Amino acid sequence: MVAHTPVRADAAVIALVGMAHATSHLFHLLLPPLFPLLMPDFGFGYTEAGFLMTVVFAISGVGQAFAGIVVDRYGARRVLMAGVGLLAASGLALAAAINYWMLVLAVALAGIGNSVFHPADFSLLNKKVLPSRLGYAFSVHGLSGNLGWALGATISGTALTWAGWRGAGLAAALAAFCCVAALRMARPLLDDELAKVPAGTHGADGTAAATTFGFLGAPVIWLAFLFFLLITAAFGGLQSFSVPVLGGIYGLTAAAGVTALTGYLLGSAVGMVVGGVVAVRVHAHDRAVGAALVAAAVFASVLASGLPPAWSVIPLMVGVGVGVGLAGPSRDLLVRRVATESLAGGNASPAFGRVYGFVYSGLDVGLALGPLAFGMLLDAGGRDGVLPGVALLQMLAVLTVLAMGRGVRSRTITTG
Repeated sequence: MVAHTPVRADAAVIALVGMAHATSHLFHLLLPPLFPLLMPDFGFGYTEAGFLMTVVFAISGVGQAFAGIVVDRYGARRVLMAGVGLLAASGLALAAAINYWMLVLAVALAGIGNSVFHPADFSLLNKKVLPSRLGYAFSVHGLSGNLGWALGATISGTALTWAGWRGAGLAAALAAFCCVAALRMARPLLDDELAKVPAGTHGADGTAAATTFGFLGAPVIWLAFLFFLLITAAFGGLQSFSVPVLGGIYGLTAAAGVTALTGYLLGSAVGMVVGGVVAVRVHAHDRAVGAALVAAAVFASVLASGLPPAWSVIPLMVGVGVGVGLAGPSRDLLVRRVATESLAGGNASPAFGRVYGFVYSGLDVGLALGPLAFGMLLDAGGRDGVLPGVALLQMLAVLTVLAMGRGVRSRTITTG
């Protein structure tokens, strides 16, 4: 029950979950900046480097769906601590690596650890935070992920200059161990009551609420999965290839391209903060997400045209980021409605972890497929198709999120 939760307690839960989310994102960007050091030390090329990142997101994507089941059975706090502990083990494995296959082990551990965060984080926030504050909670959650990326890049950048890649692994492991300690000390705040529902229990409308995979029978679940796949495929392509694409279209230097990408990430962070306020005040979350993503797609389309002057590239990239960030908190609240209103059990649904685990595994699938598809497009000489492709994926995501909203509303009317 969270009906009478004090603001201070909610703030503490949000901060702790945000810290864990930042730790997971730290490990997303820990390894890529280290490739210039790792590749000559271990004698591998870009294909092997790309394989390491594929391992992370492939394992995380598959593991996330199963992690949701574990969260529902054993509790989100325990699973979250285990995930952060595996990230710490990944950092230690990196620091101790003596060959390429030990690097594969390190990223595999990171993938398993990363798989728990969305089902555990969102289950905790839904169970421990007052519903009227969830928009702010989801805003902080998204922002903390961006801060984690920045921290991971900072650790790796420092290591390139001072401590080497082994030092980067040790520093990341230390950060993860500190997070585990904080989660352990905060047990009274984070212990979630598990809804024990016997297998085969049926909801009021006769659906099997407690069967392990019964939630997959709801079409809106698949729409949510597809939405995350589309939006992160667009993000992955933009993040991976915006520098060479913008350089080719507008003649930007690599430094200017990186500045434009940084503007996108900062714009996304600002959008998430504002999006938290919007999510609390605007209850038509599907329309809020759709409007924000349409704006982002418009900015991407303007960039794709090649018509604006070069000086406008950075503000246009900021505009794309703001649109994507604005959509984040409303998006997460919409998924919460999918988990509560479209399934038997309502707010007491035992399927929180399963729903979040499966739906958000679309993130990892998109991150794995998007850069691959756009990379193939670039190799085929289709540089000018990348930004239109990003805009197209965003518009397709708009269609899926509007369909999600209709599905949730029709389900609510039918079962209400």
